[in-house]
Amino acid sequence: MDKIRNVISQMIPISSHEMDELLSKTIVGRYRKNEIISYPNKIPNEVFFINSGMLRTIIVDQEGVEHTIHFALENQFIADYSNFMLKSPSFYTLQALEETELVIMPRNAVEWGYKNLEYGDRLGRLIAEYYFVYHDNHIRNMYSRTPKERYDSITEVFPDIHNRVPQHMIASYLGVTPVHLSRLKKAEFKKR
Repeated sequence: MDKIRNVISQMIPISSHEMDELLSKTIVGRYRKNEIISYPNKIPNEVFFINSGMLRTIIVDQEGVEHTIHFALENQFIADYSNFMLKSPSFYTLQALEETELVIMPRNAVEWGYKNLEYGDRLGRLIAEYYFVYHDNHIRNMYSRTPKERYDSITEVFPDIHNRVPQHMIASYLGVTPVHLSRLKKAEFKKR
């Protein structure tokens, strides 16, 4: 629990008593590579913190094609925030891409934090703001940058991603085909 303690302590002033109370309401979950953590059409009732490993967020279109819309790394919070807040069924699947350890914050822990932590509302706001800014930047990049520019900048957001994630998932995240991604990588390699 040291990682989540450090991250929360960097985000808000929090006493050790408040931290202990909050974390006593959480669960540690361990997931195998490719294991599904959260399914669509189910109301999300958890917020996850990644101790180790990596997750991806998937949405399936009307033709049944999977699209990777997000990756999440160690020391990050992740959830289907919109549907968590609205208490409505999720559109997304969360999948472990590696052996992954999560701190699972059930809804009652999150609500306890809002109500009882001196800066609980600020913590919730900062997590939601981070998630909003990330998604806003991703949407902006998809429409304002070329595929090459998106490829060139992916490691700024996700260091070492090329060694951790299959190329077809990276291609999906970038909004290109695996063949196009292969061309981008070859062009990059030739420049070196």
